[in-house]
Amino acid sequence: MFSGPRTVFYISDGTGITAQTLGHSLLSQFEGVEFKTISVTFVDDASKAEACLAEIRAKTHKGEHRPIVLSTLVEGEIADIIGQADALHVDLFRGFLTPLEAELGLKSTHYVGRSHAVVDTPDYLRRMEAVNYTLNHDDGLTNRNLDKAEVILVGVSRSGKTPTSVYLAMHYGLFSANYPLIPEDFERGALPGGLEQHRDKLVGLCIDSQRLHNIRSERRPDSVYASLENCEYEIDSAKRLMTRYGIEWLDSTTKSVEELSAAIIQKRGLKPVMF
Repeated sequence: MFSGPRTVFYISDGTGITAQTLGHSLLSQFEGVEFKTISVTFVDDASKAEACLAEIRAKTHKGEHRPIVLSTLVEGEIADIIGQADALHVDLFRGFLTPLEAELGLKSTHYVGRSHAVVDTPDYLRRMEAVNYTLNHDDGLTNRNLDKAEVILVGVSRSGKTPTSVYLAMHYGLFSANYPLIPEDFERGALPGGLEQHRDKLVGLCIDSQRLHNIRSERRPDSVYASLENCEYEIDSAKRLMTRYGIEWLDSTTKSVEELSAAIIQKRGLKPVMF
C-alpha cells in the first residue's frame, strides 16, 4: 500500500460532471487512501491539453507518487496528448464507447459536452421547472399546488430535507416539496396544514439524535434548539407522528443525498428523467 496522498486529475472537455461522478464512485472503494483531486474542465483543444499535460508532469517531477488521471475526452487527439503523461490514465469514454460501438454497429457522435449540454428540450425545461417548484416549496414556504408534487418530504429541522429535495429536482427532474415537523405539530398530534390530503406522497426523514445535536450545534450552539435532550424529544415525537399517519421514513444519519434520493424514488415508485 502506498503511503501519503495520491493526486487525482479529473480531466474533461466539458463540465467534468461525468468524470467526477464516476471517478468519485471508483475512488471511494479504496479506504485508507487520501486523494487530492484536481479538476480541469473544458480541455477542448490541443493547446489546453498541452497545458494540462504540463501540470500533470509538474506533479510527477515533485517526487510525488505517479498521478492518477480520470478523463472524459471525446476527441482522440486531445486524449492522446494527455496519454503522454507518466500517470495512470483511465480514459472513461474510450473504455465504454469502443465496446458499445462494436455492439451497436454504429460510431458514436463524438460530440463534446453532449451529456450535459444546455439545450431547449422538454426534459431540460422540465428540470428547470422542477427546480423552481422545489425552491418555492422548500421548508413549508407554501402549500399551494401540492397536487403537482411527486414527493413531499417531512422531518425535523436539519434532517436533510432541503438538500435531498433539491437533488431530486436537479438530477431527476422531480417536483419535490418539503415540510419541517415542529413542536407545535407534536403538541397538536397532527401534520402541518394541507399535508394530510397528500399522505400518499409523503416520505419521512429521521436522523440519529446525537448526529442532529452536532449539526444543530454548528448553527446555533448552546441553544435549546440544539440541545441533545430537545433533539431526542423532536425525533421521538416525529416518529410517533409519522407512525400515526402511516408515513414510511428513511434514516438520513449516514446516507448521502444520492442514497436517500434513490431510496425515495424506489419507495414512491417514481419514474425520474436522467440528466
